[in-house]
Parts: sequence; structure tokens; C-alpha cells
Amino acid sequence: MLSKQQGAAQSWRQALASYQDIRLLFIFFMGCASGFPWVLIGSNMSGWLNDAGLSRAAIGYFGSIFVVYALNFLWAPLLDRVKLPLLGNWLGQRRSWILLMQSLMLFATLAIAYTNPGESLLFTSLLAMTIALASATQDVAIDAYRIELIGDDTNRVAPAAAMGVIGWWTGYSLPGYLAFSHADQYGWPAVYLGMAALIALLMIFTLLSREPNTEREQLQQAAAARYQASLGRTAGKPYLVWLSVTVFEPFVEFFRRNGWQLAILILSFVFLFKIGEAFLGRMSIQFYKEVGFSNEQIAEYSKLVGWVATIGFTLIGSAINIRFGIIRGLFIGGVAMAASNLMFAWIALAGPKPELFIAAILVDNFTAAFSTVAFVSFLTWLTGRAFTATQYALLASLGNLGRTTLASFSGELVDALAGNWALFFVITALMVIPGLCLLLIVGKKLQQREQQRTST
Repeated sequence: MLSKQQGAAQSWRQALASYQDIRLLFIFFMGCASGFPWVLIGSNMSGWLNDAGLSRAAIGYFGSIFVVYALNFLWAPLLDRVKLPLLGNWLGQRRSWILLMQSLMLFATLAIAYTNPGESLLFTSLLAMTIALASATQDVAIDAYRIELIGDDTNRVAPAAAMGVIGWWTGYSLPGYLAFSHADQYGWPAVYLGMAALIALLMIFTLLSREPNTEREQLQQAAAARYQASLGRTAGKPYLVWLSVTVFEPFVEFFRRNGWQLAILILSFVFLFKIGEAFLGRMSIQFYKEVGFSNEQIAEYSKLVGWVATIGFTLIGSAINIRFGIIRGLFIGGVAMAASNLMFAWIALAGPKPELFIAAILVDNFTAAFSTVAFVSFLTWLTGRAFTATQYALLASLGNLGRTTLASFSGELVDALAGNWALFFVITALMVIPGLCLLLIVGKKLQQREQQRTST
């Protein structure tokens, strides 16, 4: 499969024609639902905490709640195997979990609207953690939904990844623009009430979408039969079989299919690839404010311009990845990500110049969109079909682990550099080097594996 992507097998016309599929519209709406919570507990909350007078370090540590995105693989097996009562029969395995998590986020967002983080940071953090847990669980279901909806249609993998990314950035940037453009006028509590209304709209989209048809249950039954045979007449056999298939088999199958050495290299690459981008993203709002940009400028340049740019650049990036291959796309995207971080170092030296800000946003969004499409496509190719939610969650969680745990120290790093933002962004640019080195090794081994399979 991967060799076809590496071999530039499709023409530009075929790449563009691959977008003519109604399933991509459903994936777009699910992407919106996935990106939206990051506004609630990410940029919006950072802006509110800054306006409330909290320190850079406190804002950086508050972002530690995002660590749950790195841990959702621990409960992802439940989303593959547990069918929710009532909702499961009505909506299906994937949409039922998505709707349940969106309901939890709706109630938590309404509660945040009636808090003051400057006076009750702990309570606000608990509500934000509730949103993070629900969102991280929702992401498991949404990623599985996207992969299963496309199925074995290899020509739609990159377009599906692109529409998911476009949806994610739409759900993140457009509400973020609305929030920052109205925060000074109406205040953050009113903004969060508006955000709750948007969650309700996303819930309607979930109800209108189509549940994918898969062979997931048949594949899981086959795995259960293998464990039944191996356990023999063990006491409590049905429970052990269910536990083995649910908890162990998704991870065992991934390592069995790739081999231990390649599997470890893949997981290490996923962990390291986007750490530099995460350091930049965690401190971006704080940086914009310290440089001298207002909430309205952040809304206009970072959110609105960034959203429009991301949509266009994601489509371009997906076409390039379809045409030239995922591995090459990942490498080019990694180099471009590092270069884009240097644009922010330029802003730190030049000051709050709107034209430079727009240029940096355009470059950053192009490189982020390009690399993300390749990254998501790469993870999709590595995911088995029997345990879609669990295996994709394992891979995505490792990426989030690097971005959330290490990036939590981004505020401390800026303080250690005595507020030298230019040097901070140079350091984030250098963080991509280990990931690129691993990518070269992984790409070579994947190519060798495909050549061995085709020769036998």
C-alpha cells in the first residue's frame, strides 16, 4: 500500500478528481467537531488567562491538561468493543460515542461561562479537564470514523486526511476568530456561552452524518476465536477472551504486522515529529500579546487569515502528497515547519508589524497544513481495520504525548531565556532534526518491506 504512495502513482487530474465524494463532507464536519474543543481549552483559555493576569508559567502549566490526548489510547479499546446502550442501536458504534462526548463538552462549556479563572483557577481547570477528556475520547471515535468510512479506497486516503484537517482548522480557527474579535466587547463569559451554542450545532451535524459500514465485528470475532483456541479450558475463559481481544490484540497485531524494530522506530518518529511546532503553538498567543498585538488583530490575522490560508494550503498539500508520496511529503513538511518557526523569530526582532505577521501566518499555515496531511495519511496507512480506533489512537497519542508533555515547559523555556522570543523560536526550529533523521530510517525500512512482499 505505502509503496504506491511513495511511487507518485497518480496524476494531478486524478488527485483533484479524488475529492468528488460525498463521504468527504461527513469527514469535514467530524473534523470541525475534533478541532473545536482546542479553542475552548486552548487559545480562548490562554487569552482569558492572560487577560486575568496569570503568569506565562501558569498559562504553560495550564496547558498540561492536553496530556489526556496523549493517553486516550488507554481507553480507546473500549470504543472498538463496547456498544453504548440505546445510542449504539440508534446511531451506530462511532456516532454514538461522538454524540455522548459532545454532550459532556456542552455541559462543561456552559459551566465555564459562569466561572472566573482569575479567582477559581482550580475549578476552571477541572471543567477544562472534563472537556479535554471528552474531546480526546471523541477524537478516537472520529479518527476511526474517518478511516472506516473510506475503507480500502486507497485513492481517498489523502483527500480524507485533507478534509479532516480542513475541518479541524475550521472548527479551531473560525470559532477562535469569533471569540477573540468579541472578547474585548462582550467579555469571555459571553464568548463561552456562544461556544456552547456551536457545540449544539456540531451535535446536529453528528446526527445527520452517515455511519460507516465495516467488517470490524467479523475481524474481531476471528481474533476471539484464536484466543479461545489458545486458552483452551481456562477458568473464566469468556472474560479472558474478551479482555485479550479488547486490550492486548490491537497492540500485538500492530507489532506483529510491522515487526518490533520497525514498530519502535515508527513510534519514536511519531513522538518526535511535531514537538517544535507544539512549543510554538503553546506560547503563540502569549507571544502575540507581549509583542504588542491586540485581541482583534490576533482574531483577524492569526484566526481568520490563518483559517482561509489553511483551507487552501491543505488542498494543495494533499494534492502534492498524492502526487509525490507520503514519505517525501513528511520530510519536506518537517523542513518547512522548522523554517516557518524562524519567521516568528523575525517578528520578535522587528516588533508588531501587521504585514510581517500576515506573512508569518501564511508561511506557518502552509507548512502545518502540508505536513499534517502527510502525517495523518501516514498514520492511516499504518492502522489495521479490526481495531481502527485503538491503533490509530496509539499512534496519534504518541504524537500528542510529545507535543503536550514537553510543550508544557514552553513557558519555563521562555522565562529561562529571559523573554528572548527570537532565540526561543530558533530552538523550536531545531527540534525537528531528530524526527527527520528517524523518518529517513523508517522510510527506507518500509520500502524494503514492500519490496520483499512484492518479490514473494
